[in-house]
Amino acid sequence: MFSSNFDMKDLRVADVILEIKVTRTPNGINLSQSHYMDKILERFKEHTIKENTNPFLPYIHLLKNTGTEKCQSEYSQIIESMMYLMNCTRLDIAYTVNKLSRYTSNPSDDHWTVLQRVVAYISNTKKYALSYEKYSSVLEGYNDENWIANFEESKSTSGYIFTLGGVAVS
Repeated sequence: MFSSNFDMKDLRVADVILEIKVTRTPNGINLSQSHYMDKILERFKEHTIKENTNPFLPYIHLLKNTGTEKCQSEYSQIIESMMYLMNCTRLDIAYTVNKLSRYTSNPSDDHWTVLQRVVAYISNTKKYALSYEKYSSVLEGYNDENWIANFEESKSTSGYIFTLGGVAVS
């Protein structure tokens, strides 16, 4: 139908779209960005620390940096790469990337330490993928609100997830 109205070429079944690898299985499809994560890890390899199984520790409280900034442009570039991962296939790093992105204008050593945890975490979990299997198409939404738990900055954190057929879509 499209080719009758537009000048286009059929390249057959897609396997990589916008840095997202599409793998077909008998039960559905898997979406992953392991090759994109390899590029990130290669680009920022000097920031990699030992293996990590958790992107954020709940007892860590990030505060505004009152000292000198540390590598602000590189910090911003890593955050930007993590945001693309987070928005496409890696919802598990969303909370941490959200917290770290608040400090892109003046990162401190503490912010860099947490960012290195995230880089180590994605290094350890490169094979993670979103798996869309054949389920009934039921759309469900969940919401979580944190009404200003950080009294020093007066910023609330909220989160949501929508699932379609039991799999996260947003």
